This record gives sequence, structure tokens and C-alpha cells, in this order.
Amino acid sequence: MRIGYSFWGFLGSGITNTPDGGRSHRRTLIDGLIAAGHEIVFLQANRDFTEADTDLRSTYFWDETGLPDIDLLFCEWRWPIPGRNTSPCGHPNHTCDRHRQQQLLEHYTHHGLPTLIWDKDQQLPRQDPWRTHPAVTVCEPALYPTPGAHSLLFPIADTVLDQVDPAQLVGGARTWPLVYVGNQYDRDAAFDAFFAPAAAQHAHQVAGKWTDTQRWPHVRFTGRVPFAEVEELYRDAVATVLLLPDRYAASGQMTQRLFEAVLAGCLPLAPTTIRGIEHYVPARLHISSGDEATKRVGQLRRASLAARAEILAACLRRLDLFRLSRQVTVLGTLMTATSRS
Repeated sequence: MRIGYSFWGFLGSGITNTPDGGRSHRRTLIDGLIAAGHEIVFLQANRDFTEADTDLRSTYFWDETGLPDIDLLFCEWRWPIPGRNTSPCGHPNHTCDRHRQQQLLEHYTHHGLPTLIWDKDQQLPRQDPWRTHPAVTVCEPALYPTPGAHSLLFPIADTVLDQVDPAQLVGGARTWPLVYVGNQYDRDAAFDAFFAPAAAQHAHQVAGKWTDTQRWPHVRFTGRVPFAEVEELYRDAVATVLLLPDRYAASGQMTQRLFEAVLAGCLPLAPTTIRGIEHYVPARLHISSGDEATKRVGQLRRASLAARAEILAACLRRLDLFRLSRQVTVLGTLMTATSRS
């Protein structure tokens, strides 16, 4: 199948001042689809080349302005962002991701071409007409997607999961008892409830774009870091806290922060407010309050490497949910069903 893939982000490490979480899994999924026999053509701007000076044109193909012949359109959903993609083309700070997406939907989907919309940020309104369009199938990276949508999680390569050694991952000196990597977007309530109390008692750092921080004067915010340094931050920390926007927690949508941390040997404390959290994280890492988060960080700091490795092994087993081969199988089924409808 020839798939037209629309995404606004990067396949490589990209640039520092971007919130593109897709860098942790997008290329994994693309390579998995290609390995399954599909042909991929990218339909948005080649930002790896124009912004990050990374030339992947010998490996992948872009057609960022044309409307090539394809069998299926796959869109990582773009939504209105005031001051960026809602302004006229050519306006300062304008990005054309949403305009290009609309062009693709009108050219392909409106005329009946099978289309998969991956609503990775839960920004496609419940009443949006595209949800009920006969050519469209909606996917969400959640265990409990919205009615009518299908679960498609962020993938981890099978080879990565098959080769990891928990004892090796937890080894080495770790400077920080607690770390958080990620941006502020819609996470204030979770941060207030779980991370901030633990940060008052344990040495820590918070990396990412946090612009409104006056209410947490005791927290050490260090700003955005290059994507390539995220793994290093986790490798230098004993624990992190999984902070989700309320809409993610309600649907059991887990971000890439879980497997980024686990695959670096950093243990993820998980609020029990996250629906289905038992599928993602073992019970010994569940937390129901800031006090409990504080206590668990202390326990993990004092734990032996063997004890940490045992807990990490339980986390690694749960990452099987994200296994690439599982996600490619899901996609194959959905693409076949969408094409026949």
C-alpha cells in the first residue's frame, strides 16, 4: 500500500525549541510500516532538512506541496494553535501544517480515499465532522479511546525490548533522586499534587518549557534541553513522576515519557488517577498523593541495585503493550478495514 503520511515534526533529533514528542517513536513506526511492505511518502514540510540540518532524503521521500497518487492518507492530527497555524500564510511565526492538512483532507478524504487520523494530543473535537466521515478511521494512543476511535499506542522497536537488561540499565551512579522531563502544557494540577511535594524533600530538576512557575519557588526548573540529552537526564536520576493532562489520565493515554524513563533505568512513579495505570506500571510504583510520592522516592534511593532491577524488570514487561509489531498489526487491520469500507 502507498501511504501518504502527514506529520509536523521530525524524524531525527530536531531542534531544541520544539515540543515534538513524536521524535521518540515516529521513525520507529515509519520503519515498521516500510518493513511490512508499505511505501511511504511524507506530505508535510521536511523540517529535518530545513530546520535541523539533517538530510534523510536518501532514506525517505517527501512531496510537501504536491498531491501524489496514494492508496491511504495517514494524518497525525494538527489542530488550531492561535498565533501559529491560524494566521494567514506568510504572516510572521506562521506554520502551514494545518493549512496543508486541510488541503490533503479536501483532496483525498473528501473524495473517499481511506484516511487514518491519529489524534495523538486528543485535540479532534468529539463533534468534528471528520469523525463520522465514511472514509475516516480515528486512532488515539490510549487504552480507552473515545467512542468510535481505535487504540494505537506509541511504538517501541521489538529489538529494543528484546535486548534490554534491567540489571545493566539501573547500574551506574545517579546524581538526582528525582527528575521530570517534559513541558508544562495542562500539567499544573498533576505537578501540584504529586511532583512539587516530593521536590520539596528531594534533590531534583525539571527540564522542559515551564513558563508559569511562581507557585513553586522551591522547584529547580532548568529549561528545555536538546532531544538527544533526554536519555542522559533519565540515566542520571533514580525516579521520575508520570504527569499527564487530565484528558490523558481519563482515557489511559500514556506519553513517551514512560518508556524513555524505563529504557534509561529511571523508575516511573505513577499517579493512581491515571485510568488503567496497572497496565503500564507495577503496583509498587503507584502513588496516590504527594506525601506518598515523597516516601517512594526515598525508598527507591535507599534500595539496592538488585531491588531496583527487579522493579525495573516489572516495568519492562509492561512495555510489551507498546511493541512495534503489535502496533503495525493494529495498523494493518485498520488500514484493511478502512480500505474496504
